[in-house]
Amino acid sequence: MNSERLPIDATSTDEEIRALVGAWVAEHVPQAWRDAAPGGRRAIREVRPRKNYEAWYPVFAASGLAVATWPVEYGGLDLPLAKARVAEAVIAPLNLGRLNPLGLHNTAPALFAHGTEEQRLRFLPPMVANQERWCQMFSEPGAGSDLASLAMRAERDGDEWILTGQKVWSTWAHESEFAICLARTDPSVPKRRGITYFLVELSSPGVEVRPLRHIGGEIDFNEVWLEEVRVPDFHRVGTAGNGWRVAGATLAGERQMVAGSGSGGVDRIGGGGIESLLEQARKAGIGPVERDRLMRLYCEEMVRGWTNERVRATVKAGGTPGPAASIGKVHQGQLNQALQLAAADSLGLASMAWIPEEPFDGQDSIEAWAAGMPYAVKGMLRSRANTIEGGTTEVNKNVIGEKVLGLPREPDPYHDMAWQDVPR
Repeated sequence: MNSERLPIDATSTDEEIRALVGAWVAEHVPQAWRDAAPGGRRAIREVRPRKNYEAWYPVFAASGLAVATWPVEYGGLDLPLAKARVAEAVIAPLNLGRLNPLGLHNTAPALFAHGTEEQRLRFLPPMVANQERWCQMFSEPGAGSDLASLAMRAERDGDEWILTGQKVWSTWAHESEFAICLARTDPSVPKRRGITYFLVELSSPGVEVRPLRHIGGEIDFNEVWLEEVRVPDFHRVGTAGNGWRVAGATLAGERQMVAGSGSGGVDRIGGGGIESLLEQARKAGIGPVERDRLMRLYCEEMVRGWTNERVRATVKAGGTPGPAASIGKVHQGQLNQALQLAAADSLGLASMAWIPEEPFDGQDSIEAWAAGMPYAVKGMLRSRANTIEGGTTEVNKNVIGEKVLGLPREPDPYHDMAWQDVPR
């Protein structure tokens, strides 16, 4: 199945965009998916297994619609935000989620802000097509909330760097081909000034990925060991020692990603949004107390949406998500937890016990238990991480206090001390 980039650009009228995108949908989106669209996300998933969607996805990527505001040479259509929204409105009912979210939301912002043109041309097109999947290797066992304390080291060796150390909580590393990675290249300066930003190919000799199973029984997270892994200098983003600034673009993009609706912007991050919860309530029938609870959640969801709209408008105007993304992230983390708890509560006893799809025996017991778990319970359990991932709520509140409200920084007696001299 082939698809070419849609012949629309900044000069196209809204009517032309709607017509061309509509024609593309009719030609390239399978009929069963289109028929299921009025039933919403869950109805679509019933007729569109993930493997089928992944196999079809290159057609979507080739059209340019997946990243419509990006330049054409990177896989987009170079549309202004307003015209991209016109196109998005046509395909929105089909729930054509973007694959490779950690590439599009975490890696791409750093390449746009600090990468070279050669790096963007090399890495962005296969990222859009989901041909090279990405993960993020920032956190370490001793450097989570205080990320700048990271200890992974990188030493220059001619046109290569040699990386050694351990990363943890690397989402989807076991399914990825590349990772963005922070490593310490100069321990003799204060911690934020001695870090460099790298792009690491996970098939390189010396890389070992070890999966970690979370509370829902699934594997999303990993710990990754690097033992004298050689990385070409071409895979360094920004100047040596300036990695903390480069990482700022990634972290702002990540906060915006996990501040999205329902699933937090990343599929599998925690259940459905307010609309699915309201639909469930309509079918089940609820009393006045529960209606009040849902109305409060609905209002919070509207506030979240408006906050994200402001961030997107800032980015389109040439700015960066910056501290405003932290506002959305703090709000969404707590909101999604409340949404998913309400969804689980609505199941009653079914949220506390269920029949696994397969008998419990041996290695398959956890998978069977997780497979039989109700969707709402999966979302509720997964949402517990929302206030930790992408920067903890506590850290993001510090960002808001210092960079939005202008409050003084918290005292740090080691702020100007060389990393190698800081007690650990």
